[in-house]
Amino acid sequence: MDKLTPLLDRAPTPEAIRLLSPKDLPRLANELRAEVISAAAETGGHFGGGLGVVELTVALHYVFDTPRDKLIWDVSHQAYPHKILTGRRERIRSIRQRGGLYGFTKREESEYDPFGAAHSSTSISAALGMALARDLTGGGNHVIAVIGDGAITGGMAWEAMNHAGSLPSRLIVILNDNGMSIAPAVGALNGHLAALRRGKLPSVFEGLGFRHEGPVDGHDMKALLASLRRARDTEESGPILIHVVTEKGRGHPFKAPDKEKYHAVGKFDPVTFAFKTAKANAPTFTQVFAASLIAAAERDPKLVAITAAMPSGTGLDIFAERFPNRTVDVGIAEQHAVTLAAGLASEGMTPVCAIYSTFLQRGFDQVVHDVALQRLPVRFAIDRAGLVGQDGATHAGSFDLAYMAMLPGMVVMAPADASELRRMVATAVAYDEGPIAFRYPRGEAAGTDDALERRPLAIGRGRLLREGTDVAILSLGARLEAALAAAQELAALGIAASVADARFCKPLDTELVEGLARHHPLLVTVEDGAIGGFSSHVLQHLAAKDLLGRTRLRAVTLPDRFVAHGAPAEQYADAGLDSRAIAAGIRAALAT
Repeated sequence: MDKLTPLLDRAPTPEAIRLLSPKDLPRLANELRAEVISAAAETGGHFGGGLGVVELTVALHYVFDTPRDKLIWDVSHQAYPHKILTGRRERIRSIRQRGGLYGFTKREESEYDPFGAAHSSTSISAALGMALARDLTGGGNHVIAVIGDGAITGGMAWEAMNHAGSLPSRLIVILNDNGMSIAPAVGALNGHLAALRRGKLPSVFEGLGFRHEGPVDGHDMKALLASLRRARDTEESGPILIHVVTEKGRGHPFKAPDKEKYHAVGKFDPVTFAFKTAKANAPTFTQVFAASLIAAAERDPKLVAITAAMPSGTGLDIFAERFPNRTVDVGIAEQHAVTLAAGLASEGMTPVCAIYSTFLQRGFDQVVHDVALQRLPVRFAIDRAGLVGQDGATHAGSFDLAYMAMLPGMVVMAPADASELRRMVATAVAYDEGPIAFRYPRGEAAGTDDALERRPLAIGRGRLLREGTDVAILSLGARLEAALAAAQELAALGIAASVADARFCKPLDTELVEGLARHHPLLVTVEDGAIGGFSSHVLQHLAAKDLLGRTRLRAVTLPDRFVAHGAPAEQYADAGLDSRAIAAGIRAALAT
C-alpha cells in the first residue's frame, strides 16, 4: 500500500468506494487529485477538466450504483479521475499512448463507460435514450449525464433538453459550471449561469421542464452528497438538473497563471513542474495560417474570422489580439458558425470559418444547404486534417476531403508546406465565385515560411516537383514530404519516380493528371484522408478519359478503419502512409 494514497489503494473500484465512510471522502478526493497530477506529469494530456471534477467524481460513484447506474461524461475530458476510480489506475500512465488507455470514455474499454464521448453536447441525448430504454424494459436504474458549461452551448444539448422536459422519464443532468470549456465560456448562456451563481432565479432549465437544483459548490463534499442523494431518492418524475460550480484545474501545481487553466498539458517534471517541451524547429501550420490571415485582414477590412470555441486551437486567439471586433467565437456550435458565415457572405463580407476537420462534420448539413447550394463565398480553414496523434480516431480529420469535395461548386485545396498554406490563404480570400476550403494538419509545417508570400494560386493547377519514368506519385497535402522521401528510397533501388503536388482536390488539375497517366506505367495517389477522397476524383477523371488502359492506378489513403491513438509518426506508419510504406507499396505494384 502506498503511504501517500492509502484510501485510493483501498478503493480501486466504485464498489470499494461505497464501503468507505462519508468522512473519508474528502481525503480520498485529495489523493485522487494528487494521482491525476502525478500521472499527467508522465503522460501529459487533458487534466484541467478532470482536476475540477475530482470531488464530483468521488461523490457520483459513492452515491450511485455504477455501472448499473449509467454515468456519461461530456465531452469526457473530465474523465481521468473517473478512469482511476473504475479499475484503470494501473493503466492511467498509458493514457493517450499507443496501446494504452484512450483519452476519452470508450465503451470497449470499461463497463463503467456506457457511452463514448469525445465531441461535445451529446451526453443528454444519449442519457435520455438510455432512460427511455430503461423505462420500456421495466428497469429501475438511474441515468446521469455530466455536461460542461461549454458543451451545453451546443445545439444538441438543447434539442435533448427540449425533448426530456416533455417526458416523465427520470433523468439526472449535472451541469459542471467552471466558467470555461477550452477557452472562456461565451454567449448569453454564460451570463445566465453567472446570474444563477449569484442566486438570481428562475432558471431557463425550469422553463424547459427540468427541476433545477443549485448552484452547488462542486468542491464541498457534504453539499455534493446531499444534492446527489436528493436526486437519487426523489419520487418525482421527470428530469432533474443539478448546477454544480467547479474550478477548472483546481489544485494544479503550476506557478504561472494560464487563461485555459491548463486544459491540456505536455509532460512535466513532478518536482519542479517545468514542462518537458521540445523546442519547435519550425512554425506550425496553425501559426502560419494565423499569421497569413492577419496579413490578409490588414488588406481586407471586410474579413471576419469565425471559430467554434477553439480560438487558440485554430490560431484565432492571435488574430483576435489584432482584430478583436472582427473575431467571432460562437461557442460549441459548429452548425451556427457555418450558417453565420453564410449570412456574412450574403452581405458582401469575407468570412473565414476556422474549424477542426472532425468538428466541421457537425456542420455538414449547413455547408450543403446554406453555403454550397447558394454558392456563397465562405472560406473554410480546416485545421487538424489527417491523423492527429494522441487524441485518436474521434479527433482525426479523416473525412473532410470526401465530404467537401463531393459538393457542387466547392473548391478544395491542401497545402504541402508553409509557403503553400500562405498562398492558399491568399487564394481563398481573393476567391468570390463560391465556397472554398483549404485543409492542413496539426504540427510543424515543412518548407520555409516567408511572411511576404501572398501570391494567389491559379485555381485547379498543381505542380511537378520531380521527374522519373517508372512511376508517378501524385500527392495531395502534407504527405508530400513522405512521397518525396519514398522517391529517394526508390531511386536508391534504381526506380525513377516522378513526384507531383496536386494542390487541389477540386477542381482537379486534369492536365497534370492526364500527363502523368500517359507517361508512367504506374500512377500512385497519396492523401491523408479516407477512401472516397482525392483518389476517387483522379479515378473518375481517368475513367472518363479512357486512360486507365494507359496506366495502373494505386491509391494510398487512410485505411478503411479508425486508426488508434498514438504518436503521429506511429499512426502514419500504422496507416501505411509513411515513406517506407509508400515505397514498399510501389515496389510491390511494379513487381506484379
